[in-house]
Amino acid sequence: MDSSLKLSLAVFLVAAATIATTAHGLTVISGTVFCDQCKDGQISLFDYPVSGIKVAMACPDGNGQWAIRGEETTNWMGGYYMRLDGTSDLSNCFAQVSASPGACGAASGPPRPLKLMFNMFGMVTYAVDALISQPAQPMSFCPSSAPVAHPPPSYQPPAVPTFLPPPSPPPALPTLLPPPSAPRALPTLPPMPPTPFLEASACPYGKWIMPEHRCYWKVVSPDTKVGLVFGLLAARKYGTDMTLWEGMNGRGEAYKTLLREGTTALLNSYNSLQFPYHPLGVVARMNWVLATGSTPQVLHTALSFMRANYGYGQSAAATCRFTSCTTKS
Repeated sequence: MDSSLKLSLAVFLVAAATIATTAHGLTVISGTVFCDQCKDGQISLFDYPVSGIKVAMACPDGNGQWAIRGEETTNWMGGYYMRLDGTSDLSNCFAQVSASPGACGAASGPPRPLKLMFNMFGMVTYAVDALISQPAQPMSFCPSSAPVAHPPPSYQPPAVPTFLPPPSPPPALPTLLPPPSAPRALPTLPPMPPTPFLEASACPYGKWIMPEHRCYWKVVSPDTKVGLVFGLLAARKYGTDMTLWEGMNGRGEAYKTLLREGTTALLNSYNSLQFPYHPLGVVARMNWVLATGSTPQVLHTALSFMRANYGYGQSAAATCRFTSCTTKS
């Protein structure tokens, strides 16, 4: 097993250890809902992640009927996360907006299938392509050439929503390398922080790169390779030699900004229990947006991470609670 896969697995195990997994494994499903302001049926720079949207996941039962397996509401960042006990196969399941209160809730887009991102050692993660919710009419600032959306689908949110497969399957994600059949011994896992902050704390990237705050890098170090933390897709995009410290200094380009804010979000998620993103959620969203190859999606995801890193979206106003390492006893 090469070193990239070894430490990538180690980071997943460290993140998994911070939540109460059951003896039968854990499945995590994550995605984002956008407000399609121009009603053109696609994500553009005019659209934004929307909170308070209910998303339901439906799977076929033994009789071929669709049954609801879970339902969650999007957070302030427009993201939703479902956690299920066990590691059952959800590749035939779909996620769809089931309730859209507010101004951007007149209609919803088609359901999207779940895509397997990671499956090893009792931990399974699925990602869902962006779901959309639409207002009654396109916004006035939308381009005049924007096509008028088709009438809302016949789906209405009754007690048990009806889920129809999308008219045509989306392009498949790049095939990930299969796990080895007989893994060798894993390297020693990095130590977790002794006691994560119980109060809300969020620090932007500028705070994390200050020399007097280096002692807060407890789970990963500045010299850790990007590919070892975020996986093979990140290694292919940013190179196998780039470190987290180098990634934290990236700017001026969409993918560099994504890496900088994604790394900062991962550090904040290890540092504060009240940070909006869980470590697994940060890694899953990074892999999802790298797999899409969409620059608008990259910018939206980077913006979501940046807002969280500056303290937006938490239950109370979150500030950076760092103190100088030289003054810590």
